[in-house]
Amino acid sequence: MILDKIDALLNEVQNLSAKNAEEVEQLRLKYLSKKGEITALMNDFRNVAAEEKKTVGMKINELKQLAQERINSLKEACETQDTDSDAIDLTRSPYPIQLGTRHPLSIVTNEIIDIFSRMGFVLADGPEVEDDLHIFTKMNFAADHPARDMQDTFFVSQHPNDVTKNILLRSHTSSVQARVMEQTQPPIRIICPGRVYRNEAITARAHCFFHQVEGLYIDKNVSFTDLKQVLLSFAREMFGADTKIRLRPSYFPFTEPSAEMDISCFICGGEGCGFCKHTGWVEILGCGMVDPNVLEQCGIDSSVYSGYAFGMGVERITNLKYRVSDLRMFSENDTRFLEEFTSAD
Repeated sequence: MILDKIDALLNEVQNLSAKNAEEVEQLRLKYLSKKGEITALMNDFRNVAAEEKKTVGMKINELKQLAQERINSLKEACETQDTDSDAIDLTRSPYPIQLGTRHPLSIVTNEIIDIFSRMGFVLADGPEVEDDLHIFTKMNFAADHPARDMQDTFFVSQHPNDVTKNILLRSHTSSVQARVMEQTQPPIRIICPGRVYRNEAITARAHCFFHQVEGLYIDKNVSFTDLKQVLLSFAREMFGADTKIRLRPSYFPFTEPSAEMDISCFICGGEGCGFCKHTGWVEILGCGMVDPNVLEQCGIDSSVYSGYAFGMGVERITNLKYRVSDLRMFSENDTRFLEEFTSAD
């Protein structure tokens, strides 16, 4: 009898269950498709006696509505389960993943480190918040040196009666050299990359923080000729095999004698252009022989050992390699600027 079939199907529909969307679809086809069991009941409805049609019709509609609601409920439950799961759907279309690139300063820093590492230099690191003793005193800065003034340095705390107790953001990575010399006896051959801070207005040509790479070599019988050869090798590795260097006398508190180093302009080949201000030369770093006072301050016998030191700004080298006109671009995190260095990574 048709009412018995409807009651049996009602009982089945009330207890329907499915583990995934595929099983839900199978249930829909079984009960609600054109060839499904509820559609078959509608075909049998034609043979129902006239006096029973109203009752049977209401029962079939009740069954159809219950089946639709139950299947929709199972479908929603499976969709929620798929969303919450960590499973990877291998049938989904792939979507593009935007790959990042190294920052231009990191690219250049790594290149500098690689060059000097092949010459035997090892990495050394130190704190960015440093004391006056390692920033200035052990580096042979006079007590009244302008670098100790508020307008030049970011001080964390100051002690007017004893400047050696001042705490500040390091203004150069020479403090790392001081700490290594304190704790290590020669031979010492280190390179010290890191961020430094100076109280300067932020412009296209200056910033309140920037990056340096400094090097130090101390041993017996180290000469200025050794320094010149190392810097020449670096310049040719960094800027090309035809690069020439020029050393000009200069002054730094921690080296004596001191020099500024220029390289031949790699744009005009030394002929003179707007980039090198028509001189044929471009300044890239400062260097010199470590002052004996620095060695003694750090516990190294200056009568036995000598050494050289050099330091360069990473932003300066990066500008030379990639001709970046505005220093502020290095710290603004503009992805349009950073994407230009994808091929350089």
